[in-house]
Amino acid sequence: MGEALISHCLADLAYPDIQAYLTRSDLILIPMASLEQHGPHLPLSTDTVTAYEVSKRAAEQAGVLYTPTIWTGYSPQHMRGPGQGMGTITLRAETLLNLIYDVARSLIHHGFNKLVFVNGHGSNVKVIDPVLRRIRYNTGAMVAFYKPYAERYMGLVKDLMENPPEETPGWHSSELETSQMLAHNAKFVRMDRAASTETHIPGWLPEAFQKADGAPDVQFNGYQYFQFPMDHDEFTETGVIGNPMRASAEKGEEAFRRYAAHLVEAITELQRVEVTVHSREFRDRA
Repeated sequence: MGEALISHCLADLAYPDIQAYLTRSDLILIPMASLEQHGPHLPLSTDTVTAYEVSKRAAEQAGVLYTPTIWTGYSPQHMRGPGQGMGTITLRAETLLNLIYDVARSLIHHGFNKLVFVNGHGSNVKVIDPVLRRIRYNTGAMVAFYKPYAERYMGLVKDLMENPPEETPGWHSSELETSQMLAHNAKFVRMDRAASTETHIPGWLPEAFQKADGAPDVQFNGYQYFQFPMDHDEFTETGVIGNPMRASAEKGEEAFRRYAAHLVEAITELQRVEVTVHSREFRDRA
């Protein structure tokens, strides 16, 4: 098996460690998320913490590597007005796609054949498919996109949450995200500022339209066939979607554990996939 790794993070290793790793595995995790407002009680890094915690735990348990986290993503809806000091740093879609492509091509250049992006931010999904396909089509590498968060799909953590559906436990800064931040580092959570907020339609839409959460889908006459590009502050004044008051560090720790365990099981299966990379050299890197 060779010398044990001093860390599973690529950035902590010297190149002989990476070369040794590549003799036994060609898979790497790439955590990615965002830096965006998360209401008055959570830090801007909340989504990034999710991607990092799940990746680090899964990598250590599965014996694979992970990269440093891509800490900013596609978050134009969280900017708010000029001079308001919200702190969000967003990338334009093409900037994010170019960043992801260059990270992937660099890793493939060095000998990694299986890339698993671990995404902690829902809005990245809106723009990600073209670059994942570009990486695969241009190189032959295996590319996966893992989404360890809830929003509308409670999945692994449904039984952990106490909020009823109308209090959207999996949404932005609600029960799940607040619990995860409490588990990660409670000193960054200001529950004295926490607000419970229900979403509503933007003021410019007629009352015949309805909106129940943070998704771009809007209901009209009982059906969700409409989407509108909306900014976050048009449907939640505080930046929170849901009720964070039932959050706990214990729930957050268990959520991290479940997501990481699920990813570890997937890694075990993905290690068996046979991949042939037909274009490894990252020639257009200048």
